[in-house]
Amino acid sequence: MTTATATKKSPVRRRVLTALAAVVVLLAGYCVYAIAHTTVLHTEIEIDATPDEVWKVLADRAAYPDWNPFIISSTGDLKTGATITNVLKDTNGDETTFTPELLTVTPGKELRWIGKIPPGGIFNGEHSFRIDPLPNGRSRLTQEERFNGIAVPFTVSMLNKTIKPQFEAMNRALAARATS
Repeated sequence: MTTATATKKSPVRRRVLTALAAVVVLLAGYCVYAIAHTTVLHTEIEIDATPDEVWKVLADRAAYPDWNPFIISSTGDLKTGATITNVLKDTNGDETTFTPELLTVTPGKELRWIGKIPPGGIFNGEHSFRIDPLPNGRSRLTQEERFNGIAVPFTVSMLNKTIKPQFEAMNRALAARATS
C-alpha cells in the first residue's frame, strides 16, 4: 500500500468512526434521558367511606373479579417484599399478566409495587394506591403510576388512552363497592 492510498482511506475511516461515535453518544444520551425522565399517570377520587373501609375493598383481592374492571385478578401474599401476580385489562380488552414486587403495604394508607420488564431500565412502572382521610369519615383515593425506561417515551400515548381510563374506572368501581 502506498502512502497516497493510506492517506485517501484515512479521512473516510475517520468520518465513519466519527459518525459511529456520534450515534453511540446520541443513543447513550437518549437512554439516560428515558431512564431518568418519569411519565406519570395520576387519578384520584373522593369516597364516602373511611380509609379503613376503602382499604378493606382494595385489599380483598379475591373479590376483584366481581367488581374491578382494571385489575381483574391479583394473587400472592400482601406483604412488603413479596411478589404478587396481577392480570390487567386495558380499554381494548387486552389482558396482561405481570409479577410486581410489593414495596409498601400499609393498611388504611398505601399499597405500592414496582413492575419491570427484565432486566430493568427498559420499562418500569411503580404503581401506588394512597388513601388519605378527609373530614366527615370520607377518604381520597389516589391511584398513580410512575413509568420510566428506554421504551416508555414510545408508549405514552397508549398509556394515556388504554391504561389511565382503567385507573379511573377502577376508582369509581372501588368507591361504589366501599359505599354499598
